[in-house]
Amino acid sequence: MTAVLETTDRLLDPAAFAGRIHLDGEWVEGAGGTADSIEPATGDVLATVGLADASDVARAAQSAERAQKEWAALPHPQRAAVLRRAGQLWEQHAEEIVGWNVREVGSIPPFADFAVRVTASECYEAAALPSHPLGQMLSSQEPRLSFAQRVPAGVVGVISPFNVPLILGIRAVAPALALGNAVLLKPDPRTTVTGGVTMVRIFEEAGLPKGLLQLLPGGADVGTAIVEDPRVRVVAFTGSTRAGRAVGELAGRHLKRAHLELGGNSAFVVRHDADVDQAVNLATWGNYLNQGQICMSIGRHIVHESLYDDYVARLAAKAESMVVGNPAAGQVHMGPVIDEVQRDRIHAWVREAVEQGATLAAGGTYDHLFYRPTVVAAPPKDAMVYREEVFGPVVSVVPYTTDDEAVALAADTGYGLSLGIVTADALAGLELAQRIPTGIVHINDQTVNDEANAPFGGVGASGTGSRHGGAEANIEAFTETRWITLRGEPAQYPL
Repeated sequence: MTAVLETTDRLLDPAAFAGRIHLDGEWVEGAGGTADSIEPATGDVLATVGLADASDVARAAQSAERAQKEWAALPHPQRAAVLRRAGQLWEQHAEEIVGWNVREVGSIPPFADFAVRVTASECYEAAALPSHPLGQMLSSQEPRLSFAQRVPAGVVGVISPFNVPLILGIRAVAPALALGNAVLLKPDPRTTVTGGVTMVRIFEEAGLPKGLLQLLPGGADVGTAIVEDPRVRVVAFTGSTRAGRAVGELAGRHLKRAHLELGGNSAFVVRHDADVDQAVNLATWGNYLNQGQICMSIGRHIVHESLYDDYVARLAAKAESMVVGNPAAGQVHMGPVIDEVQRDRIHAWVREAVEQGATLAAGGTYDHLFYRPTVVAAPPKDAMVYREEVFGPVVSVVPYTTDDEAVALAADTGYGLSLGIVTADALAGLELAQRIPTGIVHINDQTVNDEANAPFGGVGASGTGSRHGGAEANIEAFTETRWITLRGEPAQYPL
């Protein structure tokens, strides 16, 4: 098929990056060949992107290591200025970037616009990091000045996924750069333009020196090369739990830190005193935003038995009323899932649950990559659609009787990312939340929330804790700690 996005002189010119990766400040051919960026809604080719291989990673890491030293030595206002300018550029080019996000990722325009605004906020938030206190004075039993200093880690590897490529890339790229590091960025090859090319172009225009942000799209071999390269000291990975385990194991073998933001199967607890219409409104957003392709999406609805039948009926009615279609062609509630592999896995799990005795209250059908919003009522607890992360527009609903049972159901998972609780008694909801291990809790809200200044992360199979968002989490993630002492005169020892 032919490309459907014409060459322009705006931020993103497909002719400028066609078939290329970004190494040492230049758009060059990658050793891994090329790939087409496909619009999931239509199957059309949007652009051709370059792919890297392990040799490109080695070149990029060497270049980044050189550039990082000069970048870290700059006065902090200069680094801050680049981040502020980047934030302005995200806003300035928002319409163009939203267009790519809608077509390449399949996001509906309001969510694509939200992603751009959050991405700009991440840059503004990161702009405060260069001037943030980067250490503390320590007590010492000796007559000396003793302090801990935070210094840049050096080269940071960022591996980002397809589903929300802007936010899930920038939340590591921006603070890592702000704190004096260089970055090797490996976006998902399916969303390289939105999650990779756009980021490089923004920082080019913002005045980031060459070599500090290298673009290395590719497969698992490229991710492995990034983790293994000795010049890469920190890896920030966002993706599936299965892939995250492999990254963490490999990073451990090479004695480097890996910040892992992984999958989720978030619970949404609706207590006996909740308003059903309000709960369904919250749930619809948390279920079906971005086709359910968000790590924080609601997977399991745990609803008090007194509300259960009414809740299932209203949630199913809401799902049936939703419009699914091409988000670039008109107003819809949901766009396509990313590809056939994802769609077929979603559908297989839904059919399996029905065969095991669950009730299909809504959905369970698809047209090409457009999967209908689906509600599975009372699935067995061992059904894949209930116990695993679906990563699609499918939710399970089960009843409970007591708060203790709700806690047991919500906590009965290896995941621990986000939790939503709806109740007329907010303090009771908070007490309930204290008994359910997750990294994020929202009382009287759904599970999908994000703010640049708030720490983000999960526990258990959802990752290694809060490592993104807020100054303290970002400083901990992308710097090393040095202990330094200073004496006026050399110390005297008895030997």
